[in-house]
Amino acid sequence: MKRYLLSIYLLLLSACSNLPPAIEDPPLFDLSYSQATQKISQYKEAPVRWGGIIIDVENEQSFSLVQVLYYPLNSYGRPRLDQPNKGRFIFKSAEFLDPAVYTKDTEVTVAGTLKGDIEHSVGKKILRLPVISATTIHLWPAYIPVNYYGYGGYGGFGYGYPYYGYYGYYPRYWGGYYYPY
Repeated sequence: MKRYLLSIYLLLLSACSNLPPAIEDPPLFDLSYSQATQKISQYKEAPVRWGGIIIDVENEQSFSLVQVLYYPLNSYGRPRLDQPNKGRFIFKSAEFLDPAVYTKDTEVTVAGTLKGDIEHSVGKKILRLPVISATTIHLWPAYIPVNYYGYGGYGGFGYGYPYYGYYGYYPRYWGGYYYPY
């Protein structure tokens, strides 16, 4: 009986995902950025799932345009910032996207359809950037580094995991001193 309860619990736990399915699961034909930019007219209306870092947000009266620096995605759909970027793209949303929320340097993944390309100026240079009509937008939380080798503001040897001194003994001995743990 316990075995069945455990398997049901694990099944329910695996069904609970915080990511929208359009972000977590790639389209059936996962169109890459390089394929799309080479023959943009051939891939119009193709489903895409791209991501990267937000560069700029422009709000018009009835839609928002967000310029993104493209990075390849990992298996969960998060941009892989350890890989080189491939270029830029723009996604269009029918809703108002607040620039205070969609800030510069925020990681984003977008699912939608490829609508073509537009001319967009980057500094004094004019580029042709692919445009996605977004159906799902996911902002990723920032990574927060954790100090595993210290606690309470202390770091280094003897103050945190894994260097507690001798494990399992009370009081602890470290550097000529006994101290309670």
